[in-house]
Amino acid sequence: MLTHHLKLFFRNIKKNRGTFLINIIGLSTGLACTLLIALWVFDELGVDKFHSNDTRLYQVVETPQIDGRTVQNPSTASLLAETLAQEFPEIEYSTSVRETRELLLSKGETSFKTQGLYANAEFFNVFSFPLLHGNSATIFGDKNTIVISEDLAKRFFGQTNNVIGKTLELDGKAPFTVSGILENVPANSSIQFDFVLPFEFFKEISPNALDWGYNIVQVYLVLKEGANITDFNTKIKGFMGTKTSDQGRPLSTRLFSDNYLYDKYQDRVEKAGRIAYVRLFSLIAFLILVIACINFMNLSTANASRRLKEIGIKKALGSKRNVLVSQYLVESLSMTFLSLLIALLIVTLLLPQFNAIAAKQITLDFKGHYILALGIILVITGFLAGSYPAFYLSGLNAITTLKGKLHTSKGEVFARRGLVIFQFALSTILIVSVLIVYRQLEFAQNKNLGYDKDNVVYFDIEGKARQNLDTFLAAVEQLEGVALASSISTNIVGGNNTTTRLQWPGKMPDEKAVFQIRPVNYNMIETFDIDIIEGRSFSKEYGAEGSKIIFNRTAVDLMGLDDPIGKEVSLENTNFEIVGITEDFHFASLHEEIKPLFFVLRPEWTRTVMAKIKAGQEKLALGQLQDFYERYNPGLDFDYKFLDETYAAQYAAEQRVSTLAKYFAGLAILISCLGLFGLATFNAERRRKEISIRKVLGQSATEVTVMLSSEFARLVLIAMLIALPIAYILVNNWLSGFAYRIPLHLWYFLAAGLAALGIAMLTVGGQAIRAANHNPVEGLREE
Repeated sequence: MLTHHLKLFFRNIKKNRGTFLINIIGLSTGLACTLLIALWVFDELGVDKFHSNDTRLYQVVETPQIDGRTVQNPSTASLLAETLAQEFPEIEYSTSVRETRELLLSKGETSFKTQGLYANAEFFNVFSFPLLHGNSATIFGDKNTIVISEDLAKRFFGQTNNVIGKTLELDGKAPFTVSGILENVPANSSIQFDFVLPFEFFKEISPNALDWGYNIVQVYLVLKEGANITDFNTKIKGFMGTKTSDQGRPLSTRLFSDNYLYDKYQDRVEKAGRIAYVRLFSLIAFLILVIACINFMNLSTANASRRLKEIGIKKALGSKRNVLVSQYLVESLSMTFLSLLIALLIVTLLLPQFNAIAAKQITLDFKGHYILALGIILVITGFLAGSYPAFYLSGLNAITTLKGKLHTSKGEVFARRGLVIFQFALSTILIVSVLIVYRQLEFAQNKNLGYDKDNVVYFDIEGKARQNLDTFLAAVEQLEGVALASSISTNIVGGNNTTTRLQWPGKMPDEKAVFQIRPVNYNMIETFDIDIIEGRSFSKEYGAEGSKIIFNRTAVDLMGLDDPIGKEVSLENTNFEIVGITEDFHFASLHEEIKPLFFVLRPEWTRTVMAKIKAGQEKLALGQLQDFYERYNPGLDFDYKFLDETYAAQYAAEQRVSTLAKYFAGLAILISCLGLFGLATFNAERRRKEISIRKVLGQSATEVTVMLSSEFARLVLIAMLIALPIAYILVNNWLSGFAYRIPLHLWYFLAAGLAALGIAMLTVGGQAIRAANHNPVEGLREE
């Protein structure tokens, strides 16, 4: 029986090539989209899940009350990890982690800039980053040791064996002895690094590492088996109050592997987290697959009129309904199997481009669970796509089918039209979403930020430049094409150096405020062209400026200071005189409101040079900078970045989601058009005699075309009425994650609706014109 069904399937393919082609395109495209999204979703869900201690691995965070709401601060004090481990028996392992900036590792003439971590030896017990060589118990017996990745070992030594004990020079400092080689960090780790330095070395070079008042590291710990996390959180909540006089720094924990997807307090601001995108794309994948299955149903039903006599003859010869049901399900499963093979080919071809867009390293791995998943998709899709045609066609009356009549109930008509409405409602929602995301990202890129990010390049202070920074900056400013040059502690974009210890006149004892700190050099405010609305900037004309401070407008408003110029504030027992107030500027992304910030003059704390390039002279200036830098620092490469690119990188996740959504929306619309084409085909078949009679009675082809098209226009208009309110709710919810956002103009929604209508009319128009131009004699002869 199976062989018989398959023979009929291939005969029908040969007989109805057009229908087969549309079905195979729709199903294979839908399956390819579903598979690509599924690969992305599984990759997202798998981030940080590979650690053997996953269910017991936590990050310690501070949860202070700021402006009446609880926020999470992922940075904590350096001494916290070892102190918690000493005082709480529930802890099995603990480690403090601090990212390094890009450091230069050298061996002779071979040098590479790379980024690593400061951590203690228990880091390798807390996290599952296996060591190829070295003993984790003794790996940091000396503070001048280093653990490097196998990739770095091969780049420096050409191998991973016999590397232990050899030395590398770190950033021009004393040599560090290689004490371990670790496997390359997997791509699905949220912590990426190429080397690990002892935390004892960080304590030595960081003046604030031993101060409980500075939050400069991340603390991770593994609880013992059976430890209750709720009880543990209760016990450590007030721990910081026992080490400092500040009682407003309660502690808590969060599961480490949840950080990536469920980080609802990223950068201290409440956000939905990446899990929202995972759920969104999972829903899109499901709906695209449903749309593809709907197309199969519609086309199969539309094609039924060509197979009515076959069904009637089989029934007249005694075929039972279950035999006919099995025939159509075998056809559906066979079609799905062919579509799945084509979909896998599409995924294989598109995966490199997909990885580039999504910034992933996904591979199509045919292991047991993948094959099982593909089998489940095959069966579910086959039955979903073929169930309605199978049970509908097998249930037709034998006498009616032998006459070649296909009577359609109102319920069946309503169901098919409802499915098309559903398809185009979804397409309209996707069009609106893509348009709004594009407009918001465009707004973020073009908004006046309060400073000039264009034509600003920045690079690390290295080598001899660190020894005589003033001379270096003066020489940079003399280069042709360079307008200004200065230095700053961290990048002005996205930095998170904060303090809660600032005191000002009139501050209440229980008042708590978080200020962003930007230690800078002379000319930094001028380099960014930040407006001074009161007072002045830092200037050498006024002598020593180390005790001066400049606030932004938001900080002054928060402190409630009238006539702030000349007043004093204090920080860490040091008094500062307010000499200037800047206009507010966006030093963080538009997700966040502008926060209180101040500048202090600390050239010795700065680590990054910012150089303003004259407009139109970028190529000249960069060439001059590179030549000068390599002469000034022989052996060091001139690695620079543009500030506007760094600003744009804050929206990398949204940009990737926008790009993926754009492609998937286009494919969903394409598949929906195939569904509409299927219904148009069915409608033309059903009304063939009516059309012939109308033409005989004098209706023109144009009038018939309009008549056939208007029905589908009504369906799309209904879809628009359903979709636009839903789209408004969805995009408004997404925009709520931005403190600064575009207004939702009516034309966004009208444009999306008209686009969907236009696409639908182009799809239906061809079928309508074809049906209207059909010879009426042939239509009447069928009776």
